[in-house]
Amino acid sequence: MKLPAPAILKGGITPIDPLVFGFWKVPRESCASVCYQAIESGYRRFDCACDYGNEDEVGKGFDKAIKDGLCTREELFVTSKLWNTYHRPEHVLLACQRTLKDLQLEYLDEYLIHFPISMEFVPFEKKYPPEWTNLEGKMVLVPQDMGATWKAMEDLVEANLVKSIGVCNFSTQLLRQILGTCRIRPSTLQVELHPHNSQKRLIRFAHEEGMNVTAFSAFGAASYLELSMATEKEMLLKDSKILAIASSHNKTPAQILIRWALQRNTFPLTKTIKKERMKENRDVLDFTLCDEDMTQINSLNINRRYNDPGDFCEPGMGTFCPIYD
Repeated sequence: MKLPAPAILKGGITPIDPLVFGFWKVPRESCASVCYQAIESGYRRFDCACDYGNEDEVGKGFDKAIKDGLCTREELFVTSKLWNTYHRPEHVLLACQRTLKDLQLEYLDEYLIHFPISMEFVPFEKKYPPEWTNLEGKMVLVPQDMGATWKAMEDLVEANLVKSIGVCNFSTQLLRQILGTCRIRPSTLQVELHPHNSQKRLIRFAHEEGMNVTAFSAFGAASYLELSMATEKEMLLKDSKILAIASSHNKTPAQILIRWALQRNTFPLTKTIKKERMKENRDVLDFTLCDEDMTQINSLNINRRYNDPGDFCEPGMGTFCPIYD
């Protein structure tokens, strides 16, 4: 039985808070306080990952917020991700348990396979998080049946360690592979989505198969400038069409991009360490982009992907690793 796609109700409100706060690149030294401030600002949906290297600090933020009465655990929706080095079935449970320990949680609301890339196992006690390389500083790909990894993910649900499971950075064909053999269907597809990389057909496919879609890098190039993976001229926040639409609604360019993602029935994922920006990024439910606005923004699509292992793995780690071709 297929589940309905997540409906954006009148006023832009969904049954689950559609606005996701992410912890990629949040510095460890400030991460606990950033987490606490995000909860103070109204966020209840959070995106974490072993690979971000700050789950222990996020857990401290959750713990303090719950103890201070800002929220209950049941009001939070916490996502984390299985890293590439833990795809073998015997490592999936261990990885999830480590994440739960760091986040100080008894269960995850959602656990996602981070990339369809299987890499050599790195023992926790030797290097954690392992990032993209082994102990010798090399990125080593290993053969692994993704169906077996998925079965181990299903076991986590049956053990009540996670409530739902899903995937990140998967194509339609990889989704078909999982859907064709799974006992528990993927709840969520998380992929890079913004006006420069709108992926209309992928979103449609995921929704028709009953999956929620989370949009990471909702501001496009903004997250990648400091990594030298994008240029200033690619900044959607400075695009003339986005600026004009923002002016017409008396909103910021960031708010326009978030609203665009909402009206596509996706869950926009954003990150900031500034409390005023946290509040700004949530102030998007009191207006609607008209059809002409949406058409103008949709016209910006150039299929530009900023987070592509096929581009950054070889120059950075010496391993050719395309996944979208």
